[in-house]
Amino acid sequence: MPTDPIAPPSQRASHARFYVLVFAVTLAILSYIDRVAISKAAPYISHDLGLSKQQMGAVFGAFALSYALAEIPSGWMGDLLGARSVLMRIVLWWSCFTASVTMMWSFPSLWINQFLFGAGEAGCFPNLTKAFSTWLQPHEKVRAQGIMWMAARWGGAVTPMLCGVIFFYLPWRAAFFIFSALGFIWAFLFFRWFRDNPKDHPGVNAAEWELIKGNQHMAGRHGDVPWGKMVRSRSVWLLWIQYFLMTYPWYLYITWMTIYLLEYRKVSQNMASVYAFFPLAFGGVGCVVSGFMLPRVARMLGSMDRARRTVGTVGFLMAGALILLHTRIESALPAMLVLGLASFFNDITMPCAWGTCMDVGGKYAGTLSGSMNMMGNFAGFVSPFLGGVILQHTGNWNLYLYTFVASYALAALCWPFLDSRKTLESIEA
Repeated sequence: MPTDPIAPPSQRASHARFYVLVFAVTLAILSYIDRVAISKAAPYISHDLGLSKQQMGAVFGAFALSYALAEIPSGWMGDLLGARSVLMRIVLWWSCFTASVTMMWSFPSLWINQFLFGAGEAGCFPNLTKAFSTWLQPHEKVRAQGIMWMAARWGGAVTPMLCGVIFFYLPWRAAFFIFSALGFIWAFLFFRWFRDNPKDHPGVNAAEWELIKGNQHMAGRHGDVPWGKMVRSRSVWLLWIQYFLMTYPWYLYITWMTIYLLEYRKVSQNMASVYAFFPLAFGGVGCVVSGFMLPRVARMLGSMDRARRTVGTVGFLMAGALILLHTRIESALPAMLVLGLASFFNDITMPCAWGTCMDVGGKYAGTLSGSMNMMGNFAGFVSPFLGGVILQHTGNWNLYLYTFVASYALAALCWPFLDSRKTLESIEA
């Protein structure tokens, strides 16, 4: 983040706002660790509970379905009650259900557990976006989104290896207790430090308040969401559609990836942990590269809106082309490197989408970003479930991957028509 000009200590701005990014980064990591852990543990869980591929796909989808259904209510609650209390509820809830995975005894019990887990975790990223809208300067927000999503992807990337180490020394259930404890620690520290309005925080001095006081109108509680304007907005509909189409392929990386590597790529358990690292790690790089690249592209093209349209379109086209190339490569290592590049181009679109939510949504950024993430998680329900059906009945992994190529091609058609300058407040009632 840029520093303030040199000034006497009494006039120099404090940097309390950057701790919001620290909390967002650590929460993003924990969020994806908890999600990816069940993917890594899937072979053990399937064995212990006697689950078929179709049942395991339904378990993966249960999380995404409830996550999607609860996204708008959780985003709206952030606008109404403030991000502090809502994020506390989210983290405590998901930490409890992370631990309770270890107590499940059958397919129905595990499905219900993951459904409730997803409902509890919903709203995490919309409420972090709400916090960014309130605490950060305009030029800091897009970079913060890039850094946060990089952390989320990297958290997911290291989870297979982390779980591999834990599973080597301890029963698989131990990993879920460890990850649950980390969530409780985060919730305690966050609730003590964070305030919904930066003005109320003792660490924000007068100089820093001058930098961010333009966000004051976003710090209040806004329960009067203009639902009609949202439904009538072309930009909102295109945000929803492109996020569904982007998330549909991406869910492979946190659901079927371990089984894909073991069964289709014929690698060992240890190498599966290493290769599963590539897509999420490369995706994390894509997020942060996009966050820092977008302002430069905006200067070249004359506006942030044009920059987002360009990066979004190119990102999806490249991701689709690389998935298609991946299906043509037989050797595991180069195939996974190509899949990692596909994830990189997928994720350079992330700051574009979430930055557009902040611009279009304004003080309703929590609700709008929640609705967009809802669509993404509907895709997260469809993708692993459809994958389970395809694999159960055909055993053809490439057929599943070809649906990803089609999804990216359709997503690329959305961005040329998506206008981030048309805010909800500018739409006539």
